[in-house]
Order: sequence, then C-alpha cells, then structure tokens
Amino acid sequence: MYRHTRELQFTAKPEKPDALFAAKFQELVGGQFGEMTVMMQYLFQGWNCRVPGKYKDMIMDIGTEEISHVEMLTVMQARLLEGAPGETTAKAVAANPALAAVLGGQNPQHAIVSGGGARPTDSLGNPWNAGYIVASGNLLTDFRSNVSAEAQSRLMTSRIANMTDDRGVKDMLAFNLARDTYHQQQWLMGIQMLIDDGFIETQIEQSNGDWENKDAAHVFYTGTDGSRAGEGLWATANSLVDGEPFRAEELRPLTDDQGILPAPDPLQYVTYDGNQGPGKPGNAVGGVAQQAENVVTKVKDAITGDKH
Repeated sequence: MYRHTRELQFTAKPEKPDALFAAKFQELVGGQFGEMTVMMQYLFQGWNCRVPGKYKDMIMDIGTEEISHVEMLTVMQARLLEGAPGETTAKAVAANPALAAVLGGQNPQHAIVSGGGARPTDSLGNPWNAGYIVASGNLLTDFRSNVSAEAQSRLMTSRIANMTDDRGVKDMLAFNLARDTYHQQQWLMGIQMLIDDGFIETQIEQSNGDWENKDAAHVFYTGTDGSRAGEGLWATANSLVDGEPFRAEELRPLTDDQGILPAPDPLQYVTYDGNQGPGKPGNAVGGVAQQAENVVTKVKDAITGDKH
C-alpha cells in the first residue's frame, strides 16, 4: 500500500520557464537511465524479494523514494513548460526566424500530447520501456545492476545540469546528484552485507560454481595484435573467488567444432547444399517426442547423480 504526501521531497521551482531545456530535461524522466527506470527497477526488486526484513525494506524504501523523484521531475517539467507555444502557423514561423529556432528546439509532444506536462518518454519522444529494468530475484546481481543504474543516472543528471544556468533547476539537480551519490554506496554496502550475512561467499555471482570450467575462470584472452591488456590486474592478480593466479593468453579455438548446423526442415525452404544429409520435417509430434526424451534423460541423470 502506498500513501501520497502533497509536499514534494525537494523544491522543484525553476527561476523561469524554458521550453528548450525542458526537451532535454525529459531524458531524466523517461530515458533509459532516467528516474522512471530506477523507480520501476527497485519496486519490482522489492516486490519480488524473498528475504523479509532489512533487505526487502531497504529496497522498498528506495523504490518509494524514487517515486518521489519522478514526481519532482514532472513538476519541474511542467513549470519549465509554462507559457510554451501552444499554437503557431507555418506563416508565423516563416516570418519569424527566432520563433522557428525556438520551435525547432522544443519537444512538440509537450504542446500536442501532454498539454504542457511531462511524458513517460525520453528526450526524443521514445516511450519508456520496461525492458530497461533488471529484477532477477538474485540480490547480488540486482544490487550490482543498481550501482550501475545510479551511476548512469547521476552522470546523465550531471550533464543536463551543465546545460542550464537556472538556479532553481540546479538546486533540485544538486539534491538529485547527492541522492545518486548516496545510493551507489548503499548498493555497494548491501553487497558487503550479503557476504557478512552468509547469503554469498564473494562479490562474484557463483551459481553452479562447483561444476564450472575452473581453468577458463582464470584466463584473460587477448585478440588484439600487440595488446597490452595482459599488464592489468585482470591478468596478473589472483582470483577473488579461489585466490588462484590469473594469466593472459592469445585468443584461440579450444575445440575442433566448426559450428556446422544441422540439416534444415525442408518445409522451411532454407538454402542448403545437402552436406548434413536430408532434413527432418518438423511437426508438433516431433516436438513432444523430443520433450519426452529430454525428461527421460533428466530422470537418468537424477538417478546416477549426474547433475549436469
């Protein structure tokens, strides 16, 4: 359940309207790294979190704060758009080069679609996309993604802040920058607590680590002539997981598998030279049979203890 407080988290009053800057400012609302993204990312992570207590509460608290940030941004957006041109004619634009320049920089959707308000889009009018968010259910990978999201958001906010001299806008963005600075640390400390509380052993995601290819986990492959990448810690230090040394090697095939594809279904009319013999026509019966064969294999593996 959520409750709404009328007061904003922080003041969102520009010194004066600025429709051109508002077009750029829109990126902070609905861009890939805008506040809508972190808001939805944290809320879905929180709703899906299966660890009641401090972890779930922390994620939900920051997700709720991000709702407040979207509200601040949309209010600022509307105030930046106050008095923006709502109607013009081609004749007026042709007669007034200055007006044409102004309209050329304004996002027309602010006048046509939203009535002088913010939209859930980026600065080019592309709709916000739910594919931007990460909510895997694994707190380590989610927290790592969150550090990146906050860093990207902060960088974008900093760049946009440099595009205006409006003191009111800068004051609010200074607050947002500070929150992004704090939130990056919050997620990094959350990762450390996952280790301290025994949920993970290291900062590295290690699911199925007991059967991964150990040798491949210690090699940096270089595919560039004269590369100096082998001088970095990723090639000279020791693994954070098992303490074994890293090494650098030239990228090369580790198999004789040339990736030859199976013969295609003749009913798919794929260009094919017959090198793999005749293809098998695909049908629903074949799919069911393959599924049944896979189930039998899994049962055998379970009996023999062959996990993978």
